[in-house]
Amino acid sequence: MMNENSFYAASGPDASIAAQQFITKVYGWMCAALLTTAGVAYYTVSNENLMTAVFQRPGLLMFLIIAELGLVMALSWAINKISSSVATAMFFLYSALTGVTISVIFIVYTQESIASTFFIAAATFGAMSFYGYVTKRDLTSVGNLAFMGLVGIILASILNIFIASSFLYAAVTYIGVLVFVGLTAYDTQKIKQLGGRFAEGSDEERKGAIIGALRLYLDFINLFLMLLRIFGKRR
Repeated sequence: MMNENSFYAASGPDASIAAQQFITKVYGWMCAALLTTAGVAYYTVSNENLMTAVFQRPGLLMFLIIAELGLVMALSWAINKISSSVATAMFFLYSALTGVTISVIFIVYTQESIASTFFIAAATFGAMSFYGYVTKRDLTSVGNLAFMGLVGIILASILNIFIASSFLYAAVTYIGVLVFVGLTAYDTQKIKQLGGRFAEGSDEERKGAIIGALRLYLDFINLFLMLLRIFGKRR
């Protein structure tokens, strides 16, 4: 839990500087996690035995996906009870597992389309994150709407496993892009508001940065995968 030595409320110019420093740390952790995901994905697709073990054994793949979900929930729920070192380890373990599970995109799509879609996703994410950082508008309503949309696309995706509707697949894809665009702006604004609340260099500050990085990491990864459905060229 937070203690008096690690939590304070800055104001004025100090708050602005603290917010900038904090969000810089958040982006640093996020970029490190993305590099981890990319590295693990490349290693997985380059290792024929590993690819065979993961993608020709549905049980193992399902276990990895469940482990990913479990790590996200555990990290979010237990953040106040664990140390920053444990939170960091869980975050990078999650990013590594994601690298394994999404490595299949290198088999399904051409490398050129993956690269071009990545840059589209990065530009879109960057623009919306910048907007969320500089806007004076309260984005709470946008965040609430995006969250409802997220629940909707999760339910629709589960339903589509059984009915295999191409229309529903397309609808989920395009709505998903809008959802994660909105969440990117909203999450950035909320992370900015956290800046200045933690003592510089404290354990609580690092945990706050890790949770912020996780939220933006999830926004980016999901935005990229949704855009890949649209712009990706299948082999």
